[in-house]
Amino acid sequence: MSRIGLLHPGAMGASIGAQLTSKTHTVLWWPEGRSERSAKRAEQAGLTSSSQIDDWLTADYLISICPPDAAESVAQSVIDWGYQGTLIEANAISPMRLRDIAKKLEASGVQVIDGSVIGGPVWPGEGALSSVLACSGKGADAFAALFEETGFEGRVVSTELGDASSLKMVFAALTKGSIALIAEILNVAEQLGVRSELEKLWGDQATQQRHNQVSTNAAKAWRFAGEMREISRTFSEVGAALGFHEAAAQVFDRLEDHKDWTERPSLEALLTSLSSQEIEEN
Repeated sequence: MSRIGLLHPGAMGASIGAQLTSKTHTVLWWPEGRSERSAKRAEQAGLTSSSQIDDWLTADYLISICPPDAAESVAQSVIDWGYQGTLIEANAISPMRLRDIAKKLEASGVQVIDGSVIGGPVWPGEGALSSVLACSGKGADAFAALFEETGFEGRVVSTELGDASSLKMVFAALTKGSIALIAEILNVAEQLGVRSELEKLWGDQATQQRHNQVSTNAAKAWRFAGEMREISRTFSEVGAALGFHEAAAQVFDRLEDHKDWTERPSLEALLTSLSSQEIEEN
């Protein structure tokens, strides 16, 4: 069985940890500076708490899975520890940024695997497989194999660093980018006084589906904003249009007040947040 460290498990990371502990792997998490909510998630997932660097230095794998803005600082911590194993860079960042981080890690003796989660958290016992953990780079096969018969499908994309992150970027460009577009359409329609007529054109089923898309993801909007900016950087790198996902990031920024709400906010509350804040012009 493997020894794996998670830096730092939110809802997604905790569910990955739970899947691994269900297969009798030991999964560490770092409790210092983490919230009570994180501690409860870690306990629920069966993770092992440790702030002793020596425990982490003996891990077979470390998984960096945190908000995009923290990717470099987590990687630097791993370098400062003197870790010499394999790190899975599983943050929602552009492939270019992934490769830059990998260069620094590899220069310090860390092997890097590019990892990207596509789908939502999946906990043991929830039934059918529903999320993919895409991997690329040398050693990706062995890491993906840890997830056999779990709620995540470990899928090897290629042996090239950056390919798993590229897949994540283009996938989320639609799935999460469309949430921002729907939210802003509803906001504008409300302000113009034609929302009810728009929703008649959509029909009851489509309207309810779109309301749910916005309200169920509001608590994660603060993370989605950073991801939209990473998508924009990815598009820019290949000469594609980047303005849409910059705008999507601004939409999610205006929903930040709903961060980590445990109850789903009403659509009216979300539209108030969207309409009451001015867009900053670049």
